[in-house]
Amino acid sequence: MERFAVQGGYIIRSPRDVVKDKYIVVEDSLITAITDTLPEDIRTVLGGPYDIVMPGLINTHTHAPMTLFRGMADDLPLMTWLQDYIFPAEAKYVDKEFVYIGSLLAAWEMTRSGTTAFCDGYFFEDQVGRAAREVGIRAWLGEGILQFPSPSLPNPERTIEHSREFISRWMDDELVRPTVFPHAVYTCPPDLLKKAYELAEEFDLIFQIHLSETPSEVAQVRQQYNMTPVELLDSLGCLSARTLAAHCVVLTPKDIALLAEKRVSVSHNAESNMKLASGIAPVPEMLAAGVNVTIGTDGCASNNNLDIIGEISSVAKLHKINTMDPTVLDECTAIALVSENGAKALRFAGGLLDAGRPADIVVLDGHAPNMVPVYNPVSHVIYAATGNNVKDVVIDGKIIVQDFKSLTVDEEALIRECRKIQKHISRR
Repeated sequence: MERFAVQGGYIIRSPRDVVKDKYIVVEDSLITAITDTLPEDIRTVLGGPYDIVMPGLINTHTHAPMTLFRGMADDLPLMTWLQDYIFPAEAKYVDKEFVYIGSLLAAWEMTRSGTTAFCDGYFFEDQVGRAAREVGIRAWLGEGILQFPSPSLPNPERTIEHSREFISRWMDDELVRPTVFPHAVYTCPPDLLKKAYELAEEFDLIFQIHLSETPSEVAQVRQQYNMTPVELLDSLGCLSARTLAAHCVVLTPKDIALLAEKRVSVSHNAESNMKLASGIAPVPEMLAAGVNVTIGTDGCASNNNLDIIGEISSVAKLHKINTMDPTVLDECTAIALVSENGAKALRFAGGLLDAGRPADIVVLDGHAPNMVPVYNPVSHVIYAATGNNVKDVVIDGKIIVQDFKSLTVDEEALIRECRKIQKHISRR
């Protein structure tokens, strides 16, 4: 494979390590060097002398196919939204083609706005994997485990075996990796949660789950088990460094201590939680306790976009106003949540730019009006940039986006397919 380079006026190697006027040399799937001058043999150069270059961004919680439900049921509380609108819509419309097209749309949107890796849970996840491979984005995928029928599994008694079969199909893939995904403690009884965790242990996989998302969830679990959802998972032996817990909005001090003690990673989904009025996760308290906090967008039915750069900005500002402390979540901490912390949660060597690291790289356009002038490039990423400023994207050493154009997606054809699905749903 031809070597190429990425030039940056500012290269964010890590949140607190920014270098100026360098070239990142890429060969095969790795970064091989960061140099002052361009090697003579290199002809292809992405970026430029005024651009900001940073590690590929990691979205640790989403439901990619739900791009096709974007805007369908807005301005509702979580349980009403889920039980009265989303579950019925999924039962009616979700099939393999829906998941494939929706995932292509999600992967296109994510790569165009700086996401190079995502963790996903849904139905027909083979189709999510198919779309991720075609677009060239890294994906950690889990087939939904539930105690009731789902679009991809009419017989819930086979839910563990169904997940096992999915895992076996993707275990050897370099770009798409399987996970185990029991939906939540309120949709999976304790024995099913234990079986799911044992499956994750058997294959040494990430165990991802929605956890303590709303006050009503916590109240329901307390009434049923006399424990919080976090305490329930701990009692079942389901908390460890392989656990990736999405949301964690309603936590007691004991819950936070348990998450830290068990080395659980948390995916903070600020915009989705705000839109559904689920609450504000105690991120500063979790960070202070040593919890590995990461960032997810959630699905497009509850966000309604996959712009991870916009999500970082929301996270940074939300916790300042919630605590009335402008220092509580500084720009370096914020960018770590979506880079090195996300990589740690997924047990992945990315999230940093250095020789020997995976070549997952994002370039922000230094000529955009909202990006000029630059005094602090990390601050620019958090407070000035949007996903629309993403100019170039490299994933696994391959150029996926160049000069704002996706190289792996037939954009017009995909838009036509999405509009066909929209018309079909609208007619029904």
